[in-house]
Amino acid sequence: MTSSSASLSRVTDDFYVAPQLRPADLAGLKAVGVATIFNNRPDGEAADQPSSEDMRAAAEAAGLGYVYLPVSNKGLALEDVKAFARHYAEAEKPVLGYCRSGKRSIMLWAFFQAGRMSPEEIVAAAARAGHDISKLAPYLGAPVAASPA
Repeated sequence: MTSSSASLSRVTDDFYVAPQLRPADLAGLKAVGVATIFNNRPDGEAADQPSSEDMRAAAEAAGLGYVYLPVSNKGLALEDVKAFARHYAEAEKPVLGYCRSGKRSIMLWAFFQAGRMSPEEIVAAAARAGHDISKLAPYLGAPVAASPA
């Protein structure tokens, strides 16, 4: 794997997070146990990022599932969390979520876990993966996306 996938972090047994990946990174992900990729970065956010279609093709070539679930860098919406819940329920696990830095992906996962794990457990899991989401703790006590619908 290239250096960007070397920063892959395990959040739970079923979820990993990473910063921006490249098509060449995906071939090695199956070997570490990843089954499905969630691309949370909108196309065209930066001139040097690969397109979602290039990433889909690379994921399929590597035998991985792929979901394009773009989230604005201006913030998450309830619909983003509901879409994450729907796709996560259907995805082969473990899932790897990525965006520019991994922050949007970990936030989607955190809000999905609200009501399933305690806020303290969610914040601690994110911290072990290198993301400080402690400011979200007050919002993680009740389910945000109670059902995948």
